[in-house]
Amino acid sequence: MTVSSSSSPVVNLHGVMGWGPEPIWSTAEVTSNDPANQSSQSVAMTISVPPETAKEYAVPGQYVQIRLNEDTKPLFLAIASPPNAENASFEFLIKKTDDNGWLTDAAAGTKIEMSQVLGNGFPIAENIEGFKYDFPTQNVLLFAAGSGIAPIRAAIESGQLGVAESGSGGRTARLYYGVRNEADLCFVEKFAEWEGSGVQVVPVLSQPGNGWAGRTGYVQNCLEEDGVPIPRNSGALLCGMKGMAESVTDILLKAGVFDGRVLTNF
Repeated sequence: MTVSSSSSPVVNLHGVMGWGPEPIWSTAEVTSNDPANQSSQSVAMTISVPPETAKEYAVPGQYVQIRLNEDTKPLFLAIASPPNAENASFEFLIKKTDDNGWLTDAAAGTKIEMSQVLGNGFPIAENIEGFKYDFPTQNVLLFAAGSGIAPIRAAIESGQLGVAESGSGGRTARLYYGVRNEADLCFVEKFAEWEGSGVQVVPVLSQPGNGWAGRTGYVQNCLEEDGVPIPRNSGALLCGMKGMAESVTDILLKAGVFDGRVLTNF
């Protein structure tokens, strides 16, 4: 199961107990809490963490557990900001639900409890960078649905994907990002930055409003329409609803992408 935010889609770990090691709790503090999209159905939150926790975060896709106190059911949240051992703060994307208002409504200065960094994240170094296959990775495809964009953002901004602007010798990359409507898109302000770094951003709306001129339907449909360039030289990262992840994986494998290069963060 992938971990993205505390919402429901998914291949996500969100409320599943009993995974991984027992959490070791430390005190953290909310430093900002802002709407993450036009619909205000998600929040972008920055949390100040202990320096030792920041140093534990090394691979995009890793996550933490967060609770208000020992009486609160923990949330499993993928870290949305890229790894940076020198920056003792994590960013998160959290979709509002009926039972997480204690966090999504938290004001700056609110003290919470956070676990150590958990999970192995996306195994990029072994399967994208390494020499595990005879065909080097030249192209990276990224797939996110809803709040699954959080760990994908971390991967894009980490530099670990080896993507660069066209013609500069780095890998090419394309992000398919699916939501219901334009107001649900998160990190819109970062799209130009991602494009400038070599990642083609393809928003896909399943319920577009009037005036939307971009792609519609679901990310798996768009992948079918576009096809997979150089499949044996391609890798993929996925985070989102179970149906999306299964469909995308099936398309990629049938096209000839190596199974081990279709990466999830669990």
